[in-house]
Amino acid sequence: MKKQLGNISLACVVALALSTPLSAQEVKELHIMNSGGEYGDALDKCVNGPLLKSDNIKVITETPGGYAKMAAQAKSGVITNTVTDAPTGDMYRQVADGLTEPIDWARLNPEPMFDEAKNPNGFGASYYSTIMAWRADAKAPANFAEFFDTEKFPGKRALPDYPEFVLPFAAMGGGMSVEDAAKGVDLDLAFKTLEKIKKDTIWWQSGAQPAQLLKDNEVQYAIAWSGRVLGQEGVSATYDQGMLDISWWVVAKGISDEQRDMLYKWLKVQTNAEAQKCLLDFLPYPGPSPELEKLVTPEVLKTFPTSAENKKVQWLMNGQWWYDNAKEVEKRWNEFKLLQ
Repeated sequence: MKKQLGNISLACVVALALSTPLSAQEVKELHIMNSGGEYGDALDKCVNGPLLKSDNIKVITETPGGYAKMAAQAKSGVITNTVTDAPTGDMYRQVADGLTEPIDWARLNPEPMFDEAKNPNGFGASYYSTIMAWRADAKAPANFAEFFDTEKFPGKRALPDYPEFVLPFAAMGGGMSVEDAAKGVDLDLAFKTLEKIKKDTIWWQSGAQPAQLLKDNEVQYAIAWSGRVLGQEGVSATYDQGMLDISWWVVAKGISDEQRDMLYKWLKVQTNAEAQKCLLDFLPYPGPSPELEKLVTPEVLKTFPTSAENKKVQWLMNGQWWYDNAKEVEKRWNEFKLLQ
């Protein structure tokens, strides 16, 4: 009788194991880093959740990410997080410092993407632009030479407290052509322009500030990120002469084949136009799919920095120039700000 009970117990254990869903047995973990906040929430709903259902890959997120954490794990030799989000300048810096590995685009096999989003060293996750904006009741500037002309266009300016987002436009304000500014910034022209209007400048550090300053009539003109000012009541803006930029995913050097396989599946989900439309419910910055415009209304498409009409009047940020000239820019920027 005891032998029979033992056999029955063993049979029950086997049956229970066989009845356990494979999804519960085979879930793997993919560790990533990102900036968190609304972006992290968007990824959880639109990318991480669907990936868990389709491929049994659970995404574990550390926030924030960035250069310092990538460098720290590289130094330790323990590569826990496979990827981090990065602005253009940081991507070039991480590549130069040997912290990343190139992306095997053939292996990733993405759905259709804009060509510039398929960088050899970065996956273009979303687009945004730095553009001029002004109060709807103020005189509209036609270009950045007029934007920085406080005599013909009187009023205060809200400017980014970030050199990469203000110096190109200041150089254009001093007479540099759009074509030349896209190649690299004439720093002498840029700082000469900023010196001329420093008494009429309010510097902002948070993306939400320019729109609020315009609404409150504390400034009449602003340079701002597109998603923060477009569609705001009482605020006008244009993509003309705007700087188009991309937020990237960069892959940590030294990840295992298993980690890479999971990571590429995660990245591929983000090339899907429907997933990118889902992300738009959280953040007003479109992804890299040319198919996305078919899924939104014409009114929404007009706000995209990636629409054909908006793209053709902008220029793409030159990340290589900013990396090559980083020390000189930092030195001159710090000197300028100390005297404000």
